[in-house]
Amino acid sequence: QTKTGIALLYDEVSENAYDIRLKLTKEVLTIQKQDVVCVSGSDHSANHRTVTLRRQPVGGLGLSIKGGAEHKVPVVISKIFKDQAAEQTGMLFIGDAIIQVNGINVESATHEEVVHLLRNAGDEVTITVQYLREAPSFLKLPLGSPGPSSDHSSGTSSPLFDSGLHLNGNSTNTAPSSPSSPIANEPKYEKRWLDTLSVPLSMARISRYKTGTDKLRSNAFEVLALDGVSTGILQFYTAQESADWLRAMSTNISDLTLQNMKMANKCCSPSDQVIHMGWVNERLEGADSSQLYKFKFLALKGSSFYIFSTPPVSTLDWVRAEKIYNLCEVLFKIHKLWLADDCWLQANLYLGIHQDFDLEDQRPYCFSVMVGHGKSHYFNVELGSELAVWEKSFQRAIFLEVQRTGSKTYMCSWQGDTLCFTIDFALGFTCFDSKTKNVLWRFKFSQLKGSSDDGKTRVKLLFQNLDTKQIETKELEFQDLTAVLHCIHSFIAAKVASVDPVFIDSQCIARKYMYSN
Repeated sequence: QTKTGIALLYDEVSENAYDIRLKLTKEVLTIQKQDVVCVSGSDHSANHRTVTLRRQPVGGLGLSIKGGAEHKVPVVISKIFKDQAAEQTGMLFIGDAIIQVNGINVESATHEEVVHLLRNAGDEVTITVQYLREAPSFLKLPLGSPGPSSDHSSGTSSPLFDSGLHLNGNSTNTAPSSPSSPIANEPKYEKRWLDTLSVPLSMARISRYKTGTDKLRSNAFEVLALDGVSTGILQFYTAQESADWLRAMSTNISDLTLQNMKMANKCCSPSDQVIHMGWVNERLEGADSSQLYKFKFLALKGSSFYIFSTPPVSTLDWVRAEKIYNLCEVLFKIHKLWLADDCWLQANLYLGIHQDFDLEDQRPYCFSVMVGHGKSHYFNVELGSELAVWEKSFQRAIFLEVQRTGSKTYMCSWQGDTLCFTIDFALGFTCFDSKTKNVLWRFKFSQLKGSSDDGKTRVKLLFQNLDTKQIETKELEFQDLTAVLHCIHSFIAAKVASVDPVFIDSQCIARKYMYSN
């Protein structure tokens, strides 16, 4: 998507926000700030401009000012009136900070001091100005060309007094003075939007939260490039604008990620393809039990689920993952959805969404990945559409891996005997002696009627004998029981999906409820 619009850049240190323009293309987000540039004439710097104004009998200096040292901002030109002295110079612009008046420095002057100086400066007033590129938004300066009719600010009034200097000051000359006008050889200036920062969107990430907290920024978010360069906090006037920009940027980032996946898959065998990858936030439990989140990059590739601190950009990067898990031995669970009516939809309502965590945090769109030895990773994404994609991708990746693998065998024991337990996509469950290889029992997936475990190492599997219709209990002990139970779940789900194509869609909780609402 391509998109252009006005936003604010919020400075968390000064707590001020500045007007900016955003330009979104398929691959780059560009931040622009307004500045005054020299477009013709002598090659003078546009940083400081010295202009002589001739006070007119009607209209005075033809400008208004705002700000002052008492507000911790310079005095700036807030209005320029059409066909009056200030406009006729062609060298003054709304947003210009007044540096000097008739040689007197006013950078630290109050509003009233500058007003007094300008009103009593005589018929000719020489001012030195510099365009204030980061004018705080509370000044409510119009954006665009001079004149009250071009006010593109938010429309609310500024808390600062707007002093009009379009009336006569203390003039000693009652005769009409010649109007201020640009001299032929003088440089000409224009106010333009200039690029100040370009953020590549390939492998970029977005955050709506204050760093390391669960505090959601109001109508604002931050975009961070792969190399760590940040846009800063982008703030929008309405929730709708913020949502529109968030979706547009997320769409472009996702499209670029898809391109990167296709490039990576050209170098990979058919059995080792990337199914999905992208940024998430992982919740970490601190020593003081405070909840912290860190960016992680997840990937589903071939037989494995990868967790990275930074994205893999080359073939060799795949071996430096923080964690790698076999896809057959993980279990994906949705924990939170946020519906259109802004209510929480959590576990145990009617969707079968699992809740095994203490979910006191305020982040929506959460899921966990259960791994071996009873451990879990808890993640959050920014959009409901991202949650739906991860859910579908995990299902697809796991089902593909089950079909590729065909079977998994685990060492186990019971009553002192060392046994092997095999889960086979075609045959079901088989238990045999590890030494003699003699088969002790075999059941189809459809014969498994229930199970229970002690949460540690021991499990009871309840099978129905096809001949007697009686339930037979088989007890086994595994070193990593969680991995085995996840594997059983993966194989059974893949088996059902292979005979019922609708099964996958029926299991997509996030997609079903995010889109229907």
